Formats: sequence, C-alpha cells, structure tokens
Amino acid sequence: MEEFVTGSVPVCVAARVYGKDASWIRAGIISGWLPIGNATRDGKPVTDIQEMNSKYGRINYYISPKRLYEETGYVWKGERE
Repeated sequence: MEEFVTGSVPVCVAARVYGKDASWIRAGIISGWLPIGNATRDGKPVTDIQEMNSKYGRINYYISPKRLYEETGYVWKGERE
C-alpha cells in the first residue's frame, strides 16, 4: 500500500503528469471531469467554469496525492515542480 505525502499536489506537477497545460488541470477540477481534487474561493466550492474569472478573486486548488495516484499511477513525493 502506498504512503502519500500530506498536502496538495501543485497544479504545475499535475499538469506535467497529464502532459497538459495548468489551465487544463484547473478547468477540469472546476468542471468536475478531472476528479483529483477541488477548487474553492473564500472557503466556498467553485464548480462553474465561468467563475474562473480573476475579477471574482483568487481560487485555491487542492489536488489529492491519493486521487492523483488512483487516476494516473503517479506517486507525488512532495516536489514542487
């Protein structure tokens, strides 16, 4: 059984794993078709792609190391890039 590092996998690491752009990761999490984490703004879930506009404020992304592993087989060891 794998042991996972605590904390959120950086979006740039998930993007490298998927071979996609970071905006693809963010859009997938918000839209729900990429089930590796969640997005929040001011503690409230962000689930509509229209809310990605920065005029509404910063969105925080949490990417679960375990869910990323389950989806891709990649084990995050805590690296930032």
